Amino acid sequence: MADDDYNDMDMGYEDEPPEPEIEEGAEEEPENNEDLPDDVVGAETEEKEQEPAERPRKTSKYMTKYERARILGTRALQISMNAPVMVELEGETDPLEIAMKELRERKIPFTIRRYLPDGSYEDWGVDELIVEDSWKRQVGGD
Repeated sequence: MADDDYNDMDMGYEDEPPEPEIEEGAEEEPENNEDLPDDVVGAETEEKEQEPAERPRKTSKYMTKYERARILGTRALQISMNAPVMVELEGETDPLEIAMKELRERKIPFTIRRYLPDGSYEDWGVDELIVEDSWKRQVGGD
C-alpha cells in the first residue's frame, strides 16, 4: 500500500529528495545556458514574434445577424461596466445605443473567429466586415 511509505515526521514520502533550503537574502543562481547554441536559446522568442501568413479567406465578408447580436450585446455589457467608449457621445446613455453607434462607425475593438469544418478558423476584425444595419443600410466594407 502506498500509505506505508508515508512518513509522519516530515509530512512527505521517503523516496522524495529533500528540498534545498534557501537562506534569507540569498539569491538563486540563474541557470547557465552557455552549453546551448545561441539559436536554441533564442528560438522560443522568435517563434512568438512571427505572424502567420495572410491566406485568402473562405468565409463571407458579411457579418451575420448572430455575430452582430453577440458583438452588440458583449460591447453593451462592457460599456455598462464602465469600459472606455470609442465614439463621441451626443447625449446617449443607453449602453446598447452606444454599442450600435460604435458598430456603425466601425470602432468596436473585437475580432470574430469563424471556425471551419476542417477544424481551422479565420479571424476577422469587426472593422473588416460589412454590417447590414437593422434598417438594411450597409455599413463598412471597402
